[in-house]
Amino acid sequence: MTFPRLPEPSRRALLKWLPAGIAVTAAPAWAQPSTGAELPAPALSSYRFIVGFGAGGVPDAAARLIAATLSERWKLPAMVENKTGVGGTLAARAVLAATGDGTTLLSVSPAHATAPAVFRNPGYDTLRDFAPVTLIGEGPALIVVPKDLPARTLSEMVAQAKARPGSVSYSSAGVGSSSHFAAALFCQQAGIEAVNIPYKSVGEAMTETIAGRVQFHVAPYISALGMVKEGKVRALAVTSAARLADMPEVPTAAQAGVPGYEWSFWYGLLASAKTPASIVAQLNQDITGILRLPHVKAQLATMGVTVAASTPAAFQKLIESEVAKYARIAKTANITPQ
Repeated sequence: MTFPRLPEPSRRALLKWLPAGIAVTAAPAWAQPSTGAELPAPALSSYRFIVGFGAGGVPDAAARLIAATLSERWKLPAMVENKTGVGGTLAARAVLAATGDGTTLLSVSPAHATAPAVFRNPGYDTLRDFAPVTLIGEGPALIVVPKDLPARTLSEMVAQAKARPGSVSYSSAGVGSSSHFAAALFCQQAGIEAVNIPYKSVGEAMTETIAGRVQFHVAPYISALGMVKEGKVRALAVTSAARLADMPEVPTAAQAGVPGYEWSFWYGLLASAKTPASIVAQLNQDITGILRLPHVKAQLATMGVTVAASTPAAFQKLIESEVAKYARIAKTANITPQ
């Protein structure tokens, strides 16, 4: 995928615009509807979005942007709740425990598809218990290293790891997290052995990379760009198929010496599988209409996300392929379900 120019994100601004844990009753300036074709009227009287991770990350910020725009466009109450813990599975269970009428949606990232490879019993069936609503979008990752790391290129880091197996370590947002799987796949395709040092969040993983206590970290664009711009870490490669227009000096992983390595973080919305198909269809129509609005596309771009609104069937196929991919990565990397 070729990603367009992405404006530099401001996590602080996102949090200021979209405070956590409150009902969305009015939208800030960027959430005002644009001129153009009218969107269809919603079938539901309210929406509730549950996020399995804390405020500031893309799953949270994207849900708040969509909720604010829905609320402003149709004068509907929309609530975003953060239910953190156990790799996002607590939030998933909360959605399944809610009434299956489409009023409660789950904001997901690749962590949703890693669950079967990480947990023996997450409390649900990832593929059968949810009804995909739509893919929101996708974004690249950056392979970043401490600013003082002797290796100046990805090829040099790989060569060091091959010369001294086990001498290279990487930080992740926890065992079985998306960043863990992203780095594990990188190691497999680069033909190196590296040690995963798990932390509790992407923020902690980045902090340890800045401090030089690990050699690299595969971070979502929004989490890494500010640190790269400030010179706190160096970006050795981008995980997309093509260079980013915003960072043309950073090669792709394939260009930097690891052919075939690509990775994207994706984000979407799910409902309970108990939700009637007609309501899922209406949800898809409502929310993909929101995602097509120019100001929504522009705001998601500041998060490093390219809008990729989809049909429920297409999103289901993506999740199925991702679950299979993570199972393969887990087997090779000896990640065993807990």
